Amino acid sequence: MAKRAGSADLPLHNGRVPAWLGQRMTRLGAVIAEAICHHYGRDEFLRRLAHPFWFQSFGAVMGMDWHSSGITTSVVGALKRGLAPLSGELGLHVCGGRGRHSRQTPAELVAVGTRVGFDGAALATASRLVAKVDSAAVQDGFDLYLHSFFVTDDGKWVVVQQGMNGDSRLARRYHWQSEGLTSFVEAPHAAIDGKNRGEIVNLTDRRAAASRKAQLDLLMELGPDGIVGEAVGLARRSEPVPPPPEAPFLPHLVMPEHHDVRPKDVMMRRLHGALAAAAERGPSDFAELLLVPGVGARTVRSLAMVAEIVHGTPCRFADPARFSLAHGGKDRHPFPVPTLVLDQTIGVLKSAVAAAKLGQEEKLDAIQRLDSQSRQLERTADGPSFDAFVAEERRRSHDYGGRSVFGWELSPEAEAEKAWRQ
Repeated sequence: MAKRAGSADLPLHNGRVPAWLGQRMTRLGAVIAEAICHHYGRDEFLRRLAHPFWFQSFGAVMGMDWHSSGITTSVVGALKRGLAPLSGELGLHVCGGRGRHSRQTPAELVAVGTRVGFDGAALATASRLVAKVDSAAVQDGFDLYLHSFFVTDDGKWVVVQQGMNGDSRLARRYHWQSEGLTSFVEAPHAAIDGKNRGEIVNLTDRRAAASRKAQLDLLMELGPDGIVGEAVGLARRSEPVPPPPEAPFLPHLVMPEHHDVRPKDVMMRRLHGALAAAAERGPSDFAELLLVPGVGARTVRSLAMVAEIVHGTPCRFADPARFSLAHGGKDRHPFPVPTLVLDQTIGVLKSAVAAAKLGQEEKLDAIQRLDSQSRQLERTADGPSFDAFVAEERRRSHDYGGRSVFGWELSPEAEAEKAWRQ
């Protein structure tokens, strides 16, 4: 039986990730992947990639727009760049990408297979089949423009691909996972990320097995002209058609159209748990961890959210917007990216992973305890309102190296002088 994990719809946004953010996303994405592989193994990292809610939260914690279609492109690109130097160590490879890069996926798989020893030609065929299913067998109005293939040295894989519907200004992300996959044409998806747009043609649904067989039988028996005649006859029928049996429930992520992060998008008790854990555990638990110059309470708060990305279970990612409160967003939603904090987060996590590779687990264990403490404290912790939290972040943005696609954030004094001159 094939494993299908869920689906998601995302507002379709144009624009590019600025280099200053793309480079940081590359570093943070790679070190988070390393931490997950170290703690739980690379198979678990593949499972995370196949989960639409985790994938969205992963992009949000890296400073990308929390709800837009661009998260898919930017996360795939960041991981492809960041994991390439680590592919020999982790046994994990990223092929494909957006546009012309997606068409190079089969050739990249063959090259990787030749280098590490798996059947690259077979996986290239799988890549083509996956793309064909979501572009032809599932006719939902979304045209594929991104196809990425994550594969391990032992041939396990996840595909994340995305289509767009220009009329509705929506994107839909599809997740596939080789674990448990026995058929490319019957319920093969690990996840489909998209907004419900009504009835669609989905010939991969297990309930469509009879339809797939009937289509082949008709083609063999009647030929094209005969099929046209049958279609005309069916169009004249007026008998009601009984509904199909219920399909099994799968996670379905629907991101809102509004760009700003709103209180209803965030589970505040979990945010308060992270803030409380950072305040209580930071001073006592991070004496050795916080050796990066300038690291303080603000960085520990970000680390608490990064720790949840590394250690959290699927139910923890129902509100991807919450993870944008770690490092903001490039379009200033919910606040400009605090580049100094982001750099410190990357530095602390890289230091912890590097020490763990040498058998010194203390630093990574401290980050894991931070996550555990967050979960315990969220039951009772209190804290600022969402609006007050965001307002304070915006007020301190200049101190944190705040930056967005609109430029660097000015100090309050410079803002006042700018307003006066205008």
